[in-house]
Amino acid sequence: MTRTPEEQAAALLAELTVPEKIAFLHQHQPAVDRLGLAKFHTGCEALHGVAWIGRATVFPQAVGLGATWDRDLLRRVGEAVSTEVRAFKQDTANALQLSGQSEKPPMVSLNVWAPVVNPLRDPRWGRNEEGYSEDPYATAELATAYCRGLRGEHPTVWRTTPVLKHFLAYNTETDRDIVDVRVPERVLHEYELPAFRGPIAAGVAAGVMPGYNLTNGIPNHVHPLINDALRVWDADLAVCSDAQAPSNLVVREKFFATHTESHAAALKAGVDSYTDNNAETHHTIERFTEALKLGLITEDDVDAAVRRLLLLRARGGEFAPESDPYTGIRADVIDCAQHRELAREAALASIVLLKNENGALPLPADDSAPGRIAVIGHLGTRVLTDWYSGTLPYAVTIAEGLAAQATGAEITTADGADLVVLRAEGGIGEFGPFRHQDWGTSVQCPLPVHTLQSVENDKYLTLTGDQDTDVEARSGTPDGWFVKELWEFESAEGAEDSATGLFLLRSNAPHSRKYARIDVGTGRLVADIEDPGEATRFRLEIVESGIEAAGHAAAAADRVVLVLGNDPHVNGRETVDRDGLALPAHQQELLRAVVVANPETVLVLVSSYPYAIDWAAEHVPAILWTSHAGQELGTALAAVLSGRHNPSGRLPQTWYADDAELPAREDYDVIGSRWTYRYSRREHTYPFGHGLSYTAFEYGDPTASILEQELGALTLTVRLAVANIGEADGHEVVQLYARKAAGTEPSGEPGELPILVGFERVFLAAGETKALTFEVPRERLEQWSEADSRFFLREGEYEFVAGRSSTDPAVGVRVELS
Repeated sequence: MTRTPEEQAAALLAELTVPEKIAFLHQHQPAVDRLGLAKFHTGCEALHGVAWIGRATVFPQAVGLGATWDRDLLRRVGEAVSTEVRAFKQDTANALQLSGQSEKPPMVSLNVWAPVVNPLRDPRWGRNEEGYSEDPYATAELATAYCRGLRGEHPTVWRTTPVLKHFLAYNTETDRDIVDVRVPERVLHEYELPAFRGPIAAGVAAGVMPGYNLTNGIPNHVHPLINDALRVWDADLAVCSDAQAPSNLVVREKFFATHTESHAAALKAGVDSYTDNNAETHHTIERFTEALKLGLITEDDVDAAVRRLLLLRARGGEFAPESDPYTGIRADVIDCAQHRELAREAALASIVLLKNENGALPLPADDSAPGRIAVIGHLGTRVLTDWYSGTLPYAVTIAEGLAAQATGAEITTADGADLVVLRAEGGIGEFGPFRHQDWGTSVQCPLPVHTLQSVENDKYLTLTGDQDTDVEARSGTPDGWFVKELWEFESAEGAEDSATGLFLLRSNAPHSRKYARIDVGTGRLVADIEDPGEATRFRLEIVESGIEAAGHAAAAADRVVLVLGNDPHVNGRETVDRDGLALPAHQQELLRAVVVANPETVLVLVSSYPYAIDWAAEHVPAILWTSHAGQELGTALAAVLSGRHNPSGRLPQTWYADDAELPAREDYDVIGSRWTYRYSRREHTYPFGHGLSYTAFEYGDPTASILEQELGALTLTVRLAVANIGEADGHEVVQLYARKAAGTEPSGEPGELPILVGFERVFLAAGETKALTFEVPRERLEQWSEADSRFFLREGEYEFVAGRSSTDPAVGVRVELS
C-alpha cells in the first residue's frame, strides 16, 4: 500500500542527518544518494505560462486573465500551464528540442511560484500586470481557480505545487526591500489577508512567498503572521523566501546585526526554503549550522521546516512515482493545438470594450468593408512579452489578425515613431537612422527613457561586450532583468531634454548608468564614461516625423485602428513603478494627430495597467483595452474589431481620471485614504467591473432568502434572471454588490460604497434567459473590529445590487440582517 505524502515526508525526515537537513533549507537541495533522493530546487515561474525555459504557450498576462472574471477559464489555463511544466520536467530533451533551446536550462521544478495574489491597490505599481484584481474577493476566487488547475484533481498527487506571492502588503517597487508599509488592522483583515486565505482554505496552495518589504515595522520574512495567519489556515504550507531576501534582513534592512541571527529568526518565524546567493548553498548552510551551535534554533525548528519541504516534494509524486498519474505527460503537449485554442479563448475573453459610440464597432462586415484600414502605432505590428512570460512559440500581431479576418479591406501600417539620426557635436560621428520611441518617465527615472531601433536591421541599440560598454544595434527587443536597450537624453546644459538641443546619451541600465562617447580609434559608440564632462555631446536629427507620417496614413484610410500602450519591460515592471497614469507624451501627441486626421478612429490600448485617458474618452468613438495577451493577441483583437466575437471582458481595476489625486504609492490604508472602487470617491473615467458588449442584457428583479446553517452560520441566497435582449450572442458578467442601506450609518463612511460579494460569467444566445443564484456567506459581509480583534456583522438593512459594474446597478433587493 502506497504511503500518503505526509507519511513519505515523515519517513524520509527520520533518515536524514542534521547536516543533510540543514542543507535542505537552501533553495537548491542536494542529492542524498543513500536515500535515493535526487537534487531538487524550489521555484519554476508559471504566472501565465511556463517561463524562462523555452518556447511554451503564452497566455494573457494575469491582469488580462483577471479581466475575464472566469473561474473555469483560469482553472483550465492553470491546468495547461502545469501540464507543460510536467512536460519540461519529465521529457526534457524532447521539450528543449521542440522549444528551440540549444542549451539545457536550469533544472525544472514542479514547485511553481504562481499566482500573485496581491490585490491591485495602486495602478502605478510596476508589477500591476501580475495581479488579478483590485478586489480581494475577486482575487481570491480567480487565484483559487488558477491554483486548482495547477494542482490538478488527484486526491494526493499534485500536478504542480503552487506558491502564492507575495505575503504581505506588497504593492510598491520603489525601495521595495526596505520600505515599511503601514497597514491598519482593519485593512489587513478585510483587504489584504482574504486574497491569500481563499486559495489556502480551498486546499489548492502548497506554499507562500513573503514579499521584500516590511509591514508595520517588521520584515515580511520574519513576520509573525506567517505562523499566526497562514499556518492557522494550513499548517503544512511551505514558505519559500524571495530571492536574496534572507540576506537583505541584514544587508539592506539592517534589522539584524548578523546573518546567523537573521536566518534563525526567519526559521522560527516560519520560512522554510532560502532563496539566497543564487546556487551558492554554503552561506545558508554555515549560517544555520552556527545558529544551531549557538542555541538560536533547535533541531526541532529545522525538522519542522524540512518536513514541510519534503511534503512539498512528496505531493508532486517524487517519492512514489508508481502512483503518480501524471508521469505519462510528454513534450507533445507544449504549445499543442488544444493549448493554442485555449490561449485564443483566453485572449478573446480578456478584451474589454470601454467605449462604443454610434456603432463605431464592430467594423463593417466583409461585403461592405472600407477599402483601407490603417493600423497605426508601435504595438500594432508587435506582440510583446513581459518578465514572467515564456518564449512565444509564434505571434499574431493586430495588423496580421486584421489582414486575415477583414478580408475585404486593404491593411496599411504606420509605426508612429520618428525616424532619426544621432549626430555627434562637431561632425565626428553619425549613427542611424533609428526609429525613436519615447517611453516617458518613472519613479526611478525622472527623465524620459528612449529606445533606438535600427532601420537597417530592426535591432535595438543596446549594451554589448564583456563589460557591457560597447553600444550596438544588436537586440531584438528590450528584455532581460537589466534592460540594456533604454537610453536617457540628458541635456548637456543640465536642463530638461530637448530634441533640438545638445544632449548626453546615458544608459538607463541599473548596472551601467554610464555616458556614451565615440571611440576615436574605431569611430564606434562606447558607454563607459562616469564624468558627464567627458561624454560626447549629440543632437537628434529628425529625418521623418512619425506624427506626420501617421497623420497622412490616417487621412488616407477609411478607418483607423490606433494601437497605444506600454512595453512591459519599460517603465512599469518589477523594480520600476510608474510615476503617473498618463500615456507617454509622444503617444498622447500621436493620439491627437491621428484623431484629427481621421475621426473614424478606434483606439486599442494594449497595456499592463490602466491609463488616464480622459481626452480619448471624450473624443474617440470606440476604445478597447487588453493586456499583453500572448501569442493570440492579434487574432483575438481582430475578431472583436471585425464583430466575429462579442467582447466580454470587464475591468479588474478602476481607471482613474486624469486629474484624480491619488494617495502616495506606499499608502496602504485603502479605507482611510480611499483607494480602489470600495472606498474611492475620486473621479473615475471607467469604474471597476466596467465593460460593454455588442448586445444588450436585461436583469429581472432579484429575490433574496436567508439560510441559517449549523453553529449559527448565515448564508444569503440571491436569485435573479438575466436575458439577452439584443441580436448577438454574448457573455455577460453579472456582478453582485452589497452595502448597508442608505441612512443606516453616518454619512461619509467608506462602507456606504458597494462591495463585490459575488460574480458569474454567463453565456446567453440572442433572446435567451438564464436564472442565476448567488450564495453570500455571512463572512463576506462582515467587518473587522479593531477594538475586539474579530469580525462582526453590523446589524441592519442591507442592499444587494446586481449590475454591470461597481457604478452601474441594474436591479436590487433589500434584506434585514442581524
